[in-house]
Amino acid sequence: MDFQLTADQRALRQGLRGLLVRRFPREALRAPLDRREGDTCARDPHTLDRELWRALGDAGFFALRLPEEEGGVGLGLPEAVLLFEEAGRALLTGPLVDTHLAAGAVKGAAEGEVVVTAQAGELISHLAQSDVVRDQDRAALEGVARPASSVDPLTPLWIVPGEPVDPSPESILLTAAEQSGSAARTLQMAVQHAHERKQFGQPVGAFQAVKHMCAQMLVRSELARTAVYAAAVTADPVEIAAAKLLADEAAEANARDCLQVCGGMGFTWEHDVHLHLKRAWVRAARGPSTGRLEEELAQNLLADA
Repeated sequence: MDFQLTADQRALRQGLRGLLVRRFPREALRAPLDRREGDTCARDPHTLDRELWRALGDAGFFALRLPEEEGGVGLGLPEAVLLFEEAGRALLTGPLVDTHLAAGAVKGAAEGEVVVTAQAGELISHLAQSDVVRDQDRAALEGVARPASSVDPLTPLWIVPGEPVDPSPESILLTAAEQSGSAARTLQMAVQHAHERKQFGQPVGAFQAVKHMCAQMLVRSELARTAVYAAAVTADPVEIAAAKLLADEAAEANARDCLQVCGGMGFTWEHDVHLHLKRAWVRAARGPSTGRLEEELAQNLLADA
């Protein structure tokens, strides 16, 4: 299977990356987090940037897979995976996957005018900030859902009593793509620091222990990316499960290793790596558990034996 991107796919990915650099730079990510006490003008970290949401809609982020005759871009799941990788790299905030999947079914979702969320497992993110809860009555949910403690300061969560809701395979795959993008970004952060930070007159990247750690991060990132790309091509539920397992591991382990490579600086609030780690935890918690996915993969392997 050839995983080389076409020129159009590279242009699509680069276009979104350029949009996020302009509309969602690091300053926009950090601004609501670094509010000082008494600063009433700063945006609350749980408030969604509706102008950015509409800009994503104008760029075709949500309507990417809608047919052209319905006002969409007419592309497929492999192209959607590329965009969600970029969203993961940038730590783009909000129920992106849910709104993307609702395009065409919920009026205004494709254009970015309506924010759609959905239950995954027992959790819903951004319930108070969304306009629609996919497949459920939002008003009824608000009466029974209770706020949950979220380790990610940019992702408010609610717990819904009752039976957990399994997310669709497409939702699992696009979330895995976000995890893969986050893993690639923390690898980049670690390598950059290893080149720039000097000890004993040489970059810390020259030390064998740091080299090995960065090499392990690269292997995790590439394995996750390849698995996500393969699952996007086949749309096979088993391959999607494998992609999620690898992407969750890559996002979490790479963020941890990036913390180690960056040393004392990596453990500060001012460094972004802790945000990647916390977002990776939240993404992994929404949807099928690691144990369940491993069991599904094991059963599939035994059936083919």
